Amino acid sequence: MRVVIADDVVLMRDGLARLLRDTGFEVVGQASNANELIQLVERRLPDVAVVDIRMPPTHTDEGIVAADRIRELKPAVGVLVLSHYLESRYAMRLLEHHPERVGYLLKERVSDVGVLTDAIRRIAEGECVIDPTIVARLLNRQRPQSPLDELSDREREVLALMAEGHSNGGIGQKLFLSPKTIEAHIRHIFQKLGLQETSEYHRRVLAVLAYLRAG
Repeated sequence: MRVVIADDVVLMRDGLARLLRDTGFEVVGQASNANELIQLVERRLPDVAVVDIRMPPTHTDEGIVAADRIRELKPAVGVLVLSHYLESRYAMRLLEHHPERVGYLLKERVSDVGVLTDAIRRIAEGECVIDPTIVARLLNRQRPQSPLDELSDREREVLALMAEGHSNGGIGQKLFLSPKTIEAHIRHIFQKLGLQETSEYHRRVLAVLAYLRAG
């Protein structure tokens, strides 16, 4: 799988590149700012771009702006935004604009290679992956009544794990439930949220987005 990396800190950029190469990814380019990243994506056409949220010149939301631009220019390219900061508004902004093939993780997750590589692969497959800490913060907000109120406690647990990017198998392991039981819960979630038959990935993304919007 082809990956590009954007981070203005050389040590972080090189460290990520080495880690990803060691786990079988092909790192096809590195950038130090958002403009370089967009040019790199257009030239190299990676499967996923791994992007720092704060880069020159303002060190605020350049990563989110670049992610939006990449998804507009190259819809087949996924984007994983990494941040040192717990910025739930940025995660929601990213999802509202482009709910498929995007992810938002705290940089501390990079120390867990399995979490990082699984997130990149799932984003490349069309899913969204949101840091569990962000999911928890969004769900602690006060919210109006919504279709999610129809979900059972178990269905909400399953949907929360879907929002964190877990596969059906991963959800089953965490909740000690069989694959058939997880499939049934997900089917009921889709029905209660009014998500009609379409691709499985697309419905998962729409369900997660509905969950986070209402959280």
